[in-house]
Amino acid sequence: MTKRRSPSPSSEREPLLSSSSQTHAVYSQSPRSTSPEDSSAINGPLKRSRADLIWVLAGLWSAVFLGALDGTIVATLMTPIGNYFKKSNDASYIGTSYLLSVCCFTPLYGRLSDVLGRRGAMLLGLAFFGIGTVLCGLAPSMNVLIAARAIAGMGGGGVMTVSSIAVTDLIPLKQRGLYQGMANILFGLGAGLGGPLGGWLNDVFGWRSAFLFQIPVLAFSVILVAVKVNIPLSAELQSQTVPEKIRRMDFFGSATLAGTVGAMLLGFSLKESEQLPWAHPLIWGLFVASSFCAVLFIFVEACWAPMPVLPLRLITQRTPLAVCLSNLFGSIAAFSVLYNVPLYFSAVRMASSTNAGLHLLPHSIAISTGSVFAGWIMRRTGHLYYLTLGAALLATGSTTLIALWNDSTATWHLWLDIVPQALGMAALITTTLIAIIAGVSKADVAVATGITYLFRTTGQVLGVSLSGTVLQAVLLGKLHARIHGPDAEKIIASIRHSTSVIATLDPERRQAAISSYADALRVVFICQAVCNFLALLCTIPIQESPLPGTLEAQEEQFRRNLEAQRRQEGDA
Repeated sequence: MTKRRSPSPSSEREPLLSSSSQTHAVYSQSPRSTSPEDSSAINGPLKRSRADLIWVLAGLWSAVFLGALDGTIVATLMTPIGNYFKKSNDASYIGTSYLLSVCCFTPLYGRLSDVLGRRGAMLLGLAFFGIGTVLCGLAPSMNVLIAARAIAGMGGGGVMTVSSIAVTDLIPLKQRGLYQGMANILFGLGAGLGGPLGGWLNDVFGWRSAFLFQIPVLAFSVILVAVKVNIPLSAELQSQTVPEKIRRMDFFGSATLAGTVGAMLLGFSLKESEQLPWAHPLIWGLFVASSFCAVLFIFVEACWAPMPVLPLRLITQRTPLAVCLSNLFGSIAAFSVLYNVPLYFSAVRMASSTNAGLHLLPHSIAISTGSVFAGWIMRRTGHLYYLTLGAALLATGSTTLIALWNDSTATWHLWLDIVPQALGMAALITTTLIAIIAGVSKADVAVATGITYLFRTTGQVLGVSLSGTVLQAVLLGKLHARIHGPDAEKIIASIRHSTSVIATLDPERRQAAISSYADALRVVFICQAVCNFLALLCTIPIQESPLPGTLEAQEEQFRRNLEAQRRQEGDA
């Protein structure tokens, strides 16, 4: 195991939002960096007052809040939108199209923020998100609405990524985790308010108002970002013409990466939503297309692109690879929990939808608490390795307890067993983000951040689609084994599509349906625990780098990382 070092902790009396130039200056990469990929994207030093930093964070985090608000608003509106267009069977694609678009375009914003600047990339993301949201509110058909959600997703993922990159430019790594926790609190607040707000707007003004309502908040974010988020590009990039900057973009790599991720996730999503067999031409055709795009992508990044959108030398390093895989497996487990635990209470415990949703309330609170706690620990100690292991272990233990639920499980277990999963996952994504940033050169910070968000969002989509596929496969087999008779197929189909049907069945078939759901969900819960265990294994190789307490020290660490990278490339 590599020896772990850290600087001495800074005083806990130091304010988080001080006006010190040590905290709020932005520094450039070493002038010795001459290659395009090594050149720093950020010029400096740039002094910021406390008030100025607060306004910058307000602009960045208001966009994060809006993204979370939008997600739960749309989840609430899917049923009324489906009823309005008389296409309830297509309503799930409203969410799927957005998530697929987010996954495809999220990693591109890391490189875009180095070419357009943080402000330019953020405004581009907000523009796509705003155009898509307005089109949703004006959509004349379900197909237009689905396409509009895809456009919004092109910006939604970028808003989250670029805001994280910009905060890294402004805040030393030792305090960075605590600021990430603050952003997660706003994200949780937005997600919590979105559901009831979307329902109220739909009841009073109609579902279109829930989209159009977001425009004033979006305009507020755009104004603040345009006026306050002023993090200049390096002198080298500022001197380049627009065509020269465009030539730096890896368009072919971006297209093949989007094809790889999009085709794969679409295959899994269609398998779950349309319940198509694996042998269906559409399903295996999408996987073949994804594989073909992956081969092209590797060739382009390794042999063609002058500025790769996802540098292979970065993803193959020990810590970045471990961080990406732990985020992937952890996100699969987290979103499987988020979607299947309420289903357990609805289908197995026969609770109302309101009661089932209430069981996620402690989970929502724990997400914000876990992220802030992890940030506080890193700020106080300057260490993150054992905190990362503990977070992954906590999540694994939680999902193991959930997998042991049965008819005799105590009520307090049903409420509290989910809490360590939220605490652990929130801490894990915070510490691993800091770990990957601390281990790369300054020129790679934006790209590395984009990569972590790519694996995280991919895991989220896979968590929903794969758990749904496993659930339906096991459920179908159990129902066929327990329900017989001339109308068996019709009853089985109705049980699979709506848990509300279970209460209307005769006692024998009701018990058969409940037992079948219990067996199927137990398999899903075991898979969740396995994914969290894999995430735990992936955190072990992470190398701990010092967490600088000032941006001067952070700048020096980035220079050391760059020199180490050059030595490794020279040895290779």
